[in-house]
Amino acid sequence: MFSFELIAQSTESRARAGVVRTEHGVVETPVFMPVGTRGSVKSLSPEELMAAGTQIILGNTYHLYLRPGCEVIRRFAGLHRFMHWDGPILTDSGGFQVFSLAKLATISDEGVTFQSHLDGSSHLLTPEKVIDIQNCLGADIIMCLDDCIQYPATREDSLAALEITKKWAQRCKQAWQETKNGRSGLFGVVQGGMYKDLRKQSAEALMKIDFPGYAVGGLSVGEPAELMLEMADSTLPNLPQTKPRYIMGVGTPENIVELVALGADMFDCVLPTRNARNGQMFTQYGTINISNAQYKNDTEPPAPGCECYTCRYYSRAYLRHLYMARELLAYRLNTIHNIHYFTNFMKQMRVAIVANEFESFRKRFYRKLEN
Repeated sequence: MFSFELIAQSTESRARAGVVRTEHGVVETPVFMPVGTRGSVKSLSPEELMAAGTQIILGNTYHLYLRPGCEVIRRFAGLHRFMHWDGPILTDSGGFQVFSLAKLATISDEGVTFQSHLDGSSHLLTPEKVIDIQNCLGADIIMCLDDCIQYPATREDSLAALEITKKWAQRCKQAWQETKNGRSGLFGVVQGGMYKDLRKQSAEALMKIDFPGYAVGGLSVGEPAELMLEMADSTLPNLPQTKPRYIMGVGTPENIVELVALGADMFDCVLPTRNARNGQMFTQYGTINISNAQYKNDTEPPAPGCECYTCRYYSRAYLRHLYMARELLAYRLNTIHNIHYFTNFMKQMRVAIVANEFESFRKRFYRKLEN
């Protein structure tokens, strides 16, 4: 059921527009995927996500494996019915969460052994088990288990992570081929730290294994934005034109527009939801902090001209009041707006790419931020 078709290619950059087809619907790229770590995009219902323009959401294998667990989700034949979301779902492998959240994680050729951050219980995630869990979740796009290392990392550690990621990718591909039911697309994950030659080596190794799509991992892990873009710039051309390219964990609108220019198709980040809960709202002229006293009597919507539910019905003054009073509605309304901003931003980029006007869009984007 999974396929990718390239629709348009900019003649002024590597920006491209495509279509990802899945069992649960079509995704037009470039696309931003809101993060629903535990089977929920924080504070929003599936209907609100759809109304905000969301095409696909992301779930997390590590969190959903630990709670509520596959025993529960299997009763609903997967995550879609469990969380009442009819659109496509991408799940990551949980590797990043193991190394960032779990206690006493240890890596071996077999897999990664860790203690749960919830109750200290011991678990072993193997490449085969990661595929099994994601099959249980019924995700449309699934990820290979990879060794995501911290920044900064030595060349020796980066090479070691690359090698074990390659071995795990081979086992993930085999397990996927043995168990897939035609629903999911499996992505290999490029590693290699901040070393261009290692990232090229990783990409070439994964292409030999041959995956339906490719993710670029190990970025946005604390490195400067300039270095992140430099690594992406050198990595993306090494991936097939005919397959979707996913930059994991990115990011800001500025980073996304630059990565689209470099040829990336898919993105995810907690930024729009996390920032919404902290009172920060994205607009075409930059971000506003709704807690600022200047908005106390402001009758304007958060972003004049925005067509989201929040901007159509609520003022900055009211949103500030809710946020200062710590009313739960503040988080919901702020999040609706931020998700709409990101989805509409991606839609505008796609329209510009198809019209071969991406560079004009890019210049307008930065010009508005300067005002």
